Amino acid sequence: MSETARTVCSDPVSAEFVGGGEATDSKPETREAADSNLTGEATTDDPEASLSAGIPRASAHTRSTATGDEPETREPTSGEPETDGIGGTATATACAPTAGADGGPRIRETSSEPDSHGFATAVADAGTIGADGIDIGRVTPAATPVGARQRRVGSVREQVPVLTRHRGPAVLAALLVAAQIGYPLTEGAARDRVTVAVVLLAAATALSHAAVTRGRRFAAGALVIVSGVGLLAEAVGTATGVPFGCYEYAVGRIGPELWSVPLIVPLAWVGGLYPVWVVAGMLSRRAVSWIGLTAIGAVGWDLFLDPQMVADGQWSWCVSESGLPGLAHIPVTNYLGWFAVGLVMAALLWWWDRVSASTAPTAMTATARTCNDTTALPVAVFLWTWLGSILAHAAFLGLPASAGYGAVGMGLLGIPLLVRLRRTRALSPGR
Repeated sequence: MSETARTVCSDPVSAEFVGGGEATDSKPETREAADSNLTGEATTDDPEASLSAGIPRASAHTRSTATGDEPETREPTSGEPETDGIGGTATATACAPTAGADGGPRIRETSSEPDSHGFATAVADAGTIGADGIDIGRVTPAATPVGARQRRVGSVREQVPVLTRHRGPAVLAALLVAAQIGYPLTEGAARDRVTVAVVLLAAATALSHAAVTRGRRFAAGALVIVSGVGLLAEAVGTATGVPFGCYEYAVGRIGPELWSVPLIVPLAWVGGLYPVWVVAGMLSRRAVSWIGLTAIGAVGWDLFLDPQMVADGQWSWCVSESGLPGLAHIPVTNYLGWFAVGLVMAALLWWWDRVSASTAPTAMTATARTCNDTTALPVAVFLWTWLGSILAHAAFLGLPASAGYGAVGMGLLGIPLLVRLRRTRALSPGR
């Protein structure tokens, strides 16, 4: 005698279906799992059978019983595929079909959201309901994201975020940190070369991470949007004084120029804005908040950048007595201009992120992107820029005023970010 159990996945990225099934990012999926016995033990020991049936891949390694106990996870036997989350073979256990203790269907609804590192993590079990109406459910593990290795710790598979196949962004980030450390140790022409290296490495880190996590199409569009808007704003600014105020760049120090703007400058916008944009998106997924926080973070970054570059003679301002206390040589209009340009860039990035997602190949759909979009690298770059710049300005560059202003400016995003990371750490399994 058998019953039919069904699994209702209310989360848009609860499980990756293969074979005849498909994952959806907008509507709940109801899938019928046949041949569940009265005890509610849904067994699919043959991985090939699970593939042909179109059920979640994790069913090949998961058993759920009607007692409400947590699923038993067993190691694959000889001949079964080892699923380590690399190459799209991640296991998913959030939606394993089960049956009620009385033989009635049990409906397990899980809700998962991307955590601060971009992983889908189970945050609630809406209920495992038997036919008698009693909730007998337990929280089940969330789907392991593509791009995360699985380690076995007792009966729990721990998610370890890695970009195993894509080490380029991390290598570039390490080189970026090394170049920035070398900046205060150099001077003259050597410092100009270090400045160019820092800009190129920052842009390369941002674009390579964007390509890995959001797709090459998004990365190419982000380059065009941010560098294009940046070049336009700088060209108009040097010619008219709008929107930043009257200023001019030094000639011949950091490479060729276009419209009186060194070509390296638009790339500096790319490398600096991208980690701010990612962090802002972690703090709020609402469009207005995300865009506004990005603009605020961009101004915070410039509170470090402008005093540093002006002190090095890379550009100069026409008016030298209209700035903040301690930074009088940089007009307040500069920061207002940064906020306005940051709003435009952030809004276009927000729009492009959705356009590129809707037209991306299956492997880079919103479902895959949510599981694979680890934000650890841009978060690390953001924190390094914020905290490292405080130290550099205060201790090595002789710019205590900008150290204080920048600490507060970037801290408007940095402090909520640290709080979020701390809470995520406290709620992680095993703590």
